[in-house]
Amino acid sequence: MYDISIEVTVDTHDVDVGAMHRLAQRVMEGEAVADGTALAILVTDDHAVRAMNHEFLGIDAPTDVLSFPDEADDFIQGAADEPLLGDIAIAIETAAKQAAEGGRSLDAEIAHLLTHGILHLCGYDHEAGLEEEQRMQAREEHYLGDLGAFHRHS
Repeated sequence: MYDISIEVTVDTHDVDVGAMHRLAQRVMEGEAVADGTALAILVTDDHAVRAMNHEFLGIDAPTDVLSFPDEADDFIQGAADEPLLGDIAIAIETAAKQAAEGGRSLDAEIAHLLTHGILHLCGYDHEAGLEEEQRMQAREEHYLGDLGAFHRHS
């Protein structure tokens, strides 16, 4: 249905790639993303995500997840002949830290960050005001259940 590639460049944490793939499929389907669309997901270290944040967005600061729509200069190259939703980069150390602080598993934190990233690529923007933030949170809860422990104002 979708061409989802997941690249994990860190080996210090267990990452359930199968669960990430299934979740990405479910969210993309739920958001009516066209069949055959590609999504590239990168799970990497904080340093790499900070460098991407600086290079692509001009923000020299660490963050937990970055989403780049298909018009961005891809950091994972998909096949040129297929539609691309975009690229998502997840910073594993930040995810692990946030999971520990929130009393969640790393898998739960990664699931939240992945869903959050896909929703950004589908046009949701929690930074566009309270109404948009609530709309995005409602979609996250639709896919992940009650997100009270995840809710953040970033």
